[in-house]
Amino acid sequence: MPSPQQARAQASAITSGKAVPAAEAAPTSRLRELFDGPRLSPGQRRIAQYLIEHITEAAFLSITELADRVGVSQPSVTRFAAAVGFSGYPALREKLQSIALSSLAGGPGEEDRANELQAAVDAEIENLENLRRDFADPDRVIHVGRELSRSTPLTVLGLRISVSLAEYFGYAARRIHPDVRLVTRGGSVAYDALLQSREAGGSWVLAFAMPRHSQETLHAVRVARGAGLKVALVTDLALGPLADEADVTFATGTGSRLVFDSYAAPGVLAAALLQAMTDADPERTQARLEKYEQLSDQHQFFLKD
Repeated sequence: MPSPQQARAQASAITSGKAVPAAEAAPTSRLRELFDGPRLSPGQRRIAQYLIEHITEAAFLSITELADRVGVSQPSVTRFAAAVGFSGYPALREKLQSIALSSLAGGPGEEDRANELQAAVDAEIENLENLRRDFADPDRVIHVGRELSRSTPLTVLGLRISVSLAEYFGYAARRIHPDVRLVTRGGSVAYDALLQSREAGGSWVLAFAMPRHSQETLHAVRVARGAGLKVALVTDLALGPLADEADVTFATGTGSRLVFDSYAAPGVLAAALLQAMTDADPERTQARLEKYEQLSDQHQFFLKD
């Protein structure tokens, strides 16, 4: 909200026909805007975090000094500069110095010590809000859930960082589906599993592909398609080589504020697909869940509340 002085200045400018320049964002906000666009590696995010937290000092460091402070190599700093759109570190440092000097010269008040954890939560809330808007039309989720439910066996693919999402989905899907095959190793092991799934009568693969997207995942998806399997892809980008290969793509944002990504929205999307599978065959779902509860009670799988 503008201060009374700013409001008076704006009113005066409006009556005189002069344009009012927009208030300049705080340095940390300008840096986040600069660094948020590109997909940065974990090592590059460490550099970005250091710059955000120490901008008034870091903007005047040499490339050697910055690399030492962050604990990375000088080539890593150079690659970081290129990743965020600069010709090299000197060009990036010039931009950083202009941001730092605007703060030191009494520009917009610096935000209180930037709380990166809260910023990460805010970014995930935005991802969930976007997913909520996507769910306004749930037909695609319902349709794919029905297809996954019918595929016997059903293959769930997740390699490298995507293993955790695939394991979550696979663990839950086994409670409601008679034959779920989890593939978490790439290369020929994945190829064997995919080909065997097709030979056994499977028709669909659910693949998770979170950043950074691996060549192994792309190759596995191509093998699946070549074998005659359809691929439903859960990823963060609606465009690109992986999306081009998939039959259906669900793109939802990942949290990239911290050194490693977080997956609130992809996790909710995975749960929504599971819900669609349960609704696709309610009788089978109920029978399997009741049988599992009996089994878990018999063998005391869980602690009593």
